[in-house]
Amino acid sequence: MNVTKIKVGMASCGIAAGAAPVFKALSDKFGGKVEKTGCIGMCYREPIVEVLGDDGSSVIYGDINEKRTAELIAIIENEEVRKEWAVFIKGAPEFEQSLYNSKQVKIVMRNLGRINPESLDEYIAAGGWEALKKTLAGTPENLIEDMIRSGLRGRGGAGFPTGLKWKFARASDSDKKYLICNADEGDPGAFMDRSVLEGDPHSVLEGMAIAGFAIGSDTGFIYVRAEYPLAIKRLEIAVSQARNAGYLGKNIFGKGFDFNIELKKGAGAFVCGEETALMRSIEGNRGMPTLKPPFPAQSGLWRKPTNINNVETFANVPWIVLNGWEKYAAIGTEKSKGTKVFALTGKIKNTGTVEVPMGITLREVIFDIGGGIRNDKKFKAVQIGGPSGGCIPASLLDVPVDYDSLNRTGAIMGSGGMVVMDENTCMVDVARFFLNFVVEESCGKCTFCRLGNKRMLEILTRITEGKGKESDIEELEKLAGQVRNGSLCGLGQTAPNPVLTSIKYFRDEYIAHIKEKKCPSHVCKSLLSFTIDAGKCTGCTLCARNCPVKAVEGEVKKPHLIEQAKCIKCGKCYDVCRFDAVIKD
Repeated sequence: MNVTKIKVGMASCGIAAGAAPVFKALSDKFGGKVEKTGCIGMCYREPIVEVLGDDGSSVIYGDINEKRTAELIAIIENEEVRKEWAVFIKGAPEFEQSLYNSKQVKIVMRNLGRINPESLDEYIAAGGWEALKKTLAGTPENLIEDMIRSGLRGRGGAGFPTGLKWKFARASDSDKKYLICNADEGDPGAFMDRSVLEGDPHSVLEGMAIAGFAIGSDTGFIYVRAEYPLAIKRLEIAVSQARNAGYLGKNIFGKGFDFNIELKKGAGAFVCGEETALMRSIEGNRGMPTLKPPFPAQSGLWRKPTNINNVETFANVPWIVLNGWEKYAAIGTEKSKGTKVFALTGKIKNTGTVEVPMGITLREVIFDIGGGIRNDKKFKAVQIGGPSGGCIPASLLDVPVDYDSLNRTGAIMGSGGMVVMDENTCMVDVARFFLNFVVEESCGKCTFCRLGNKRMLEILTRITEGKGKESDIEELEKLAGQVRNGSLCGLGQTAPNPVLTSIKYFRDEYIAHIKEKKCPSHVCKSLLSFTIDAGKCTGCTLCARNCPVKAVEGEVKKPHLIEQAKCIKCGKCYDVCRFDAVIKD
């Protein structure tokens, strides 16, 4: 085997894990054979390096830190394979047929980790821009019908049929129409869009150009959050490459179709993920939602017909055009077609991005693909859909992952963030965390969102501090209904979901906080107490030396005590004790 190419994962996750010095060391040794690529989804094994041979072989190595690089160089030079480092070996059944690989279907993520995201030639070699060429040989009407038949629904959260949305925008009569890609990914624990933009930006541009042809637009905007500098850099490179190659601009492919794309950087306001607030922000105004109707398809950006889809939606489009709507519609369920990308975070072993067919169960995603709970603790719940989503308990692990099934649980699909929680998670505290996020990010336009969520947060905070009242649960449910019914935009309307689902499935935890003044998960500091088991304490003084307020007293080699009046419940004594002598209750 002669090594032909070495790929190093240089997405944000890889760089954060130390991929830059690995890339440099390999480049210094092997020169032009070394390329950067995007994240293959295995963020938990970064930095990742793939070694490809002229015989078609491929070995992907994980955890290649700077220290291991020298040994990897020797392995490559000696044409060896280090199985214990590998996360994938082509042709090896134990890797190809693993649950992690066999249960995923890569459409949106088809090029992630396979191509250099800064190379137009590599995107073209992977079939890039052929979908636009095929599209321009047909009619917008046929394209829209195919998209409707495919069953593709918007992956930004609401799940509205993409082809239908395009049909409405095309039917609007106007001298000017706009197209927008919503890349303002703001949910805590969500990074699907970032991975796609960093690993395969041209697929999004091509999807936008196809959509522009469908609705009759010549101008597109990508509204991307400024906190994604690498995604922005690679988008700028891709837009410039596409323009220079004639894939964006005037008379594309000689078919008389004009289309260009401009980037707009968001300033980090969560509310600008809502489409009407996003449009106001692009116009240079404060990002605040507006009443609907009129809907964007009739009156959107600068009061012109506008179509908005998110990153994942656009990345699906070229694949559907090239492979046919029938092939896409054959994946998934009756009402939820295709695949969905999820970001797995929290107390899960295999953190990263995964792409699964609609209809797969939560159990399969979390335990088969995600590897189960870190440190083999007990699964408690998964938060799906971010602040707009809900907490799904262990009893519903076999719920299919599709729009309707998740809605019936009280959660939503959302953009695709999955935050996994174990037995040590306090669900009251989780509800407080997400509601605090919403309160901080509310634009303040609606009274119900501005004040109602604030009142709910105050109640939740009071409960976690041991000051809850028996009427608080009913008050939370009452306020949640008012906020849901009275808020103007979808973000405000769905803000109570984490509160309502946590009460629905974990009501006993609320009762324990309120009536017993106890946090069953030992998370809420105000409800904790730390004591020392004299029978286990060896008097090593480690707890006393680490206590920031000198609340631990005792002599060397004699049992220690915690002076409760001084204790600030920071948990430092509990963390440093090596003999399990400190008891948290």
